[in-house]
Amino acid sequence: MDVISFTVWNDTDGWYWDYLDNLTGTPPAGIAYTPCPVDTAKLNKVAVVVIYALVFLLSLLGNSLVMLVVLYRRVSRSVTDIYLLNLAMADLLFALTLPIWAVSKAKGWIFGTPLCKVVSLLKEVNFYSGILLLACISVDRYLAIVHATRTLTQKRHWVKFICLGIWALSLILSLPIFLTRSAVKSHGSSPVCYEDLGANTTKWRMVMRVLPQTFGFLLPLLVMLFCYGLTLRTLFQAHMGQKHRAMRVIFAVVLVFLLCWLPYNLVLMADTLMRLGVIEESCERRKDIDRALNATEVLGFFHSCLNPFIYAFIGQKFRHGLLKIMAIHGLISKEFLAKDGKPSFVGSSSGNTSTTF
Repeated sequence: MDVISFTVWNDTDGWYWDYLDNLTGTPPAGIAYTPCPVDTAKLNKVAVVVIYALVFLLSLLGNSLVMLVVLYRRVSRSVTDIYLLNLAMADLLFALTLPIWAVSKAKGWIFGTPLCKVVSLLKEVNFYSGILLLACISVDRYLAIVHATRTLTQKRHWVKFICLGIWALSLILSLPIFLTRSAVKSHGSSPVCYEDLGANTTKWRMVMRVLPQTFGFLLPLLVMLFCYGLTLRTLFQAHMGQKHRAMRVIFAVVLVFLLCWLPYNLVLMADTLMRLGVIEESCERRKDIDRALNATEVLGFFHSCLNPFIYAFIGQKFRHGLLKIMAIHGLISKEFLAKDGKPSFVGSSSGNTSTTF
């Protein structure tokens, strides 16, 4: 039998708490008191902490190796490599915050408001820079294969400005979270790192949801679908087997990103629609969405360690580049490097389709 508690909405801090000191969802508009069952179903804290610790170690090692390999190959570094280098940097920066998130899952947010703002900012920047960089890669591959142009690939200094622009845009899209996040403590419960929106909670939450999701997720996703759709059509129509193999790493990176972050953003969109009143709100639906947000956020965090595995298992050039560095520093024999074989250069009409990966 469900335990019923009466919840009280406090519009000054954007939360409402039940008399049993449990955080619940947003109440229906205009209702100050609403009965809701207390949600006792929680993610296993120990399991989440172990996952975060594992992801932190794998991401720290994997993304550091990716950056090492790309930076080592200065001469043969392609435009796509520069984008993937920035993607590894974003994942590495986010991974450094995972120990903090792990502790907060176990003990609540004990680090205060300043650190709450910083780690929340890094999480948002990681997500937005990731999808924006993947969108730029899709445009670069589209121009190189469909239009056979060298515009971007020959003017590499433009790519540096594009990457700087992506980081700047990611910071701008993440600023609302940075400005509104704070350590919030309930009556008798552990503090949490959450948005403190003051008055007009619903209005500001909609602005913070709709604008970043539109410009930082939906539009880049549409760009990727358009560019890769036409790129794949061109590859298959021209029977470009080698080029198709050269694109496998890029397609795998995009697919893994979507598998990890798309569920979280779809649930976030459902939550936004419910808060707007498009989807009818109920206590049960509120609990389901809260559980889904917690679970899909863990999946999104897991993404930061996966790209290096893609490069290692699919990217022949990345493996050879890593083994070459190890051979130079005496970690493996040169005979073993020779057995691995040097990967062939896969060119294209753009002259720069090949990547380190």
